[in-house]
Amino acid sequence: MNSQPLVVDLDGTLVHTDMLHETSLRVLRDRPWDLLRLSVWLSQGKAVVKRNLAERAQFDPQHLPYNEELLHWLKEQKAAGRTLVLCTASDMAVAEAVASHLGIFDEVMGSDGSRNLGGKVKAEALVTLYGERGFDYVGNSTTDLAVWRHARRAVVVNGSTALAQKAGQLAAVEKIFERRPQGLGVWRRVLRAHQWLKNLLLFVPVMAAHQFSDANLWVALAVAFVSFSLCASSVYIFNDLLDLESDRAHPRKRARPFAAGLVPVWMGLLLGVALLVASCLLARKVGGTFFPWLGFYFVLTCAYSWTLKRLMLVDCLALAMLYTVRIVAGAAAAGLSLSFWLLAFAVFLFLSLAFVKRYAELEVQIMNGKTKVHGRGYYTTDAPLIQTLGVTAGYGAVLVLALYLNSEAVLRLYATPEVMWAAVPVLLFWVSWMWMQAHRGLMHDDPLVFAVKDRASLAAGLAFGVVLALGTVGWSG
Repeated sequence: MNSQPLVVDLDGTLVHTDMLHETSLRVLRDRPWDLLRLSVWLSQGKAVVKRNLAERAQFDPQHLPYNEELLHWLKEQKAAGRTLVLCTASDMAVAEAVASHLGIFDEVMGSDGSRNLGGKVKAEALVTLYGERGFDYVGNSTTDLAVWRHARRAVVVNGSTALAQKAGQLAAVEKIFERRPQGLGVWRRVLRAHQWLKNLLLFVPVMAAHQFSDANLWVALAVAFVSFSLCASSVYIFNDLLDLESDRAHPRKRARPFAAGLVPVWMGLLLGVALLVASCLLARKVGGTFFPWLGFYFVLTCAYSWTLKRLMLVDCLALAMLYTVRIVAGAAAAGLSLSFWLLAFAVFLFLSLAFVKRYAELEVQIMNGKTKVHGRGYYTTDAPLIQTLGVTAGYGAVLVLALYLNSEAVLRLYATPEVMWAAVPVLLFWVSWMWMQAHRGLMHDDPLVFAVKDRASLAAGLAFGVVLALGTVGWSG
């Protein structure tokens, strides 16, 4: 039996995140006014900052992104009779919550509000307790080199090859846990590049007005599309950072890069700001009223991430508005006026899709035996009513389309308006099909992402496009 105590770091080692960053985000989301005191706390020392953030941030240690491979090895060491010590620069309250949840640590050490237990301070504390070379240490960063200098053995976690080599010069390396790869796929998921498909809604006003021949208009829309996509990605990043705990409690969303700890929180903040700045610079080049509408989209999305998504029904209305704003912004970029018919159709259709999204989430929670959706204002018993509201909104969109096809605008744009009536049964089928899939538990968290991968939805989209093309050819011919 190895009698040498095994000391384990927390941030970036036992968990794939940094608890200082995590608690800061939770305070920013739940008590933003407290961050006004940050400069005062900093003047009193880093340990004071950590203590105040830990006191104000509520988190569930059950849902943290633990290093499962390391945790499995630690449990084996514990079963072999080895003493395990959790020693972290995070605040003691955070460390004790994690240790209590895992139930494998014999001792817990952390920052106490006056002493920041990191680097050389941690090394001195461990030498005082266990003596020179009287412990083995599990760490992940260059700050841990100060501790390995006094340890008997080193266990390197999530570190580079260079870090492992430096640790080996200070102590015998017992084991190395390799860093998880960060490929292009991870960054594509961070940006949610697949969600950029939604921004094709910017082109809807041009298509609806049959303005196909103006090259300058299409260039302006292309720039607007890139600008909106960068803005949307920044928003998705900020939303993911503010929604970490809810995502980790979700069976699918917990695999998102920030929730899983694949990408550091600080890196997400920097990337989100950079994308937003680039988006604004491009928006200024588009001209017209596009920039104000982009700003409105950003503000509404932030309001949704901060508060609105926790309000029952208001969240779905906000989602419907976020889709509709894309159409309004497209019209602004193209210098076109929007018709009442297009706006009414968009609001009803997108409200139905927003309800689909919520209904699908409720179905997942039902299958997992839960009664309430984490971070949302719904109970699982609300699912039947959400379904009713969503189907009604979808059929409302079909009704608006049918009334539009009987208007004078159709006679002006289409030479064969009677052909356009075929779009009504196509849309009826698609709305019904989407809700049928949601009812059977087959719906993706995002209905538009589901639609672009679903054969029946693609067929309905093709049929809808053919109907529009036939009517347009007759008009232009």
